[in-house]
Amino acid sequence: MKKGFFRILMVVLCISVLAVGCGKKNQVELNVYNWGDYIDESVLQEFEKKYNIKINYDTFTTNEDMYVKVKAGGSHYDILIPSDYMIKRMIDEGMLEKLDMSNIPNYKYIDSKFKNLEYDPNNEYSVPYMWGTVGILYNKKMVSEKPTSWKVLWDKKYAKQILMMDSQRDSIGITLKMLGYSLNSKNPDELEQAKQALIEQKPLVLAYVVDEVKDKMIAGEAALAVVWSGDAVYCIRENPDLDYVIPEEGSNLWFDAIVIPKGTQHKKEAEMFINFLCETDIAYRNADYIGYSSPHTEAVKRLPKEITSSRHAYPQEEDLKKCEVFVDLGSILKEFDRIWTEVKSH
Repeated sequence: MKKGFFRILMVVLCISVLAVGCGKKNQVELNVYNWGDYIDESVLQEFEKKYNIKINYDTFTTNEDMYVKVKAGGSHYDILIPSDYMIKRMIDEGMLEKLDMSNIPNYKYIDSKFKNLEYDPNNEYSVPYMWGTVGILYNKKMVSEKPTSWKVLWDKKYAKQILMMDSQRDSIGITLKMLGYSLNSKNPDELEQAKQALIEQKPLVLAYVVDEVKDKMIAGEAALAVVWSGDAVYCIRENPDLDYVIPEEGSNLWFDAIVIPKGTQHKKEAEMFINFLCETDIAYRNADYIGYSSPHTEAVKRLPKEITSSRHAYPQEEDLKKCEVFVDLGSILKEFDRIWTEVKSH
């Protein structure tokens, strides 16, 4: 009798172990590809716990790096968070899935001014994540007066105290604005002028950086840096000697959004993840943690007044009147590749 009982017990235990093992083996995994320092990672853990879906999380530093990796195939990502012009390019190249908005009911919380934008006019492929500007973060103790122009980045008195963005589109774009041109220029003469200006500036540059800019500016290692507005908000929070300005020539107004790459094996779960990111509490925690501007109406209401009233994070119309949104440059992008390669290797 006891032998029979133990035999049954062992069979039950084996089945249980196999069930657990199979559960783990068959657990859905979502591969997420996002910018560095661009999410409150506790949010990922909360999603995993809530839905029993594992998140594999990778980061990139520029839209171009992300595009090259996804275009090459073999990456198997289920979620991407690119910028406006890159989303347009990926739509045109058939690289993105159309979203089933019935699986993303929290889309209703996205402010209407972030919908029907040029990169996705019918809101078919993307859900807005964050938005902001590009400007100059400066140390008030190291810079003699508040910068008003991009030209300060070419001022020799700040030699080796300048941090430029290691992003071809951004660095070439602000140089075009400094010269009085559109940051979306396709004019060969204007692009050549921008290249020469960047080569002329290079001896003054301490480093070309992306995410490292935050630690360097907070520590007072440089006087001036080209940054995205959310990074500026974070840095100012950590070091009150810092301030941020959108130069008078204008700048880049950008939008980042969540998309699903073509060929995902987990589209429904990916849409579930997008909907989760659009929950009010989650959107609030993300915006509060990373410092970037949220398109989520209810999340913004929860943010401290000193953030939402700040023109760094939530600029007014007059701050944006000379700003432009990047557009997909098509084949001209090869010229930007060439220019940036020549600048960096000069």
